[in-house]
Amino acid sequence: MTNSSRVSTDLARLRRETESFLSTVDSLSEAELAAPSLCEGWDRAYVVAHLASNGRALVRLVDWATTGEARQPYDSPQARAQDIESYAALAREELLRAFEDSARFFAEQCVRLEGELAVEELDLHGKPTPAVSLPAVRITEIVLHHWDLDTSWSLALAEPESVLNALEAAVKTMRAKKAPGMTLRTDEHDEWVVGDGGQLVTGDRVGLLLWLARGETSGVESEGTLPELPAW
Repeated sequence: MTNSSRVSTDLARLRRETESFLSTVDSLSEAELAAPSLCEGWDRAYVVAHLASNGRALVRLVDWATTGEARQPYDSPQARAQDIESYAALAREELLRAFEDSARFFAEQCVRLEGELAVEELDLHGKPTPAVSLPAVRITEIVLHHWDLDTSWSLALAEPESVLNALEAAVKTMRAKKAPGMTLRTDEHDEWVVGDGGQLVTGDRVGLLLWLARGETSGVESEGTLPELPAW
């Protein structure tokens, strides 16, 4: 698959996942947005605020890929926190509009990835990331945080390729964080090795994703005690 077709295909899927997320958020009242999410210490509005901030921050990586000038999504953890806080302080309608504007801006800027790139691979927090996979990085953010809203929506409702994107990203995170050695094998016949691959852990893609990214153990199995994962 060429860079152009991959980016185009992923952006179309990102649009569908974003529309699904927005549909869920749009169904929530102001009071429901203020209710806790599954992200510790974050209410639902803060999750939406994070994604509004994230969409614009990831454009800095598009800039890196297309200009060759290295950039990270945020200048510092403090800058990230302040940006999210500014979105979280918005009223419901303003927050939803800010999320939509951010999502649209990211998608528009990603079209640049279809052309010639100055940098083919980026270092995203210690994880080598192909520049053309930035739409998939955003898809991962959208589907995981859709689940974090703690509504009737579940990861089983995400498109299979979106779950796979998120699972591949979770595996990269575990490798970067030096997680215990394990072999991850899905019911869908995927397999990844982390470290020395010492312990076999199995489950379907959703089950393994929720374990790696959110510590949920109900969807995975292993002969021994499950490895202790590093903090996400």
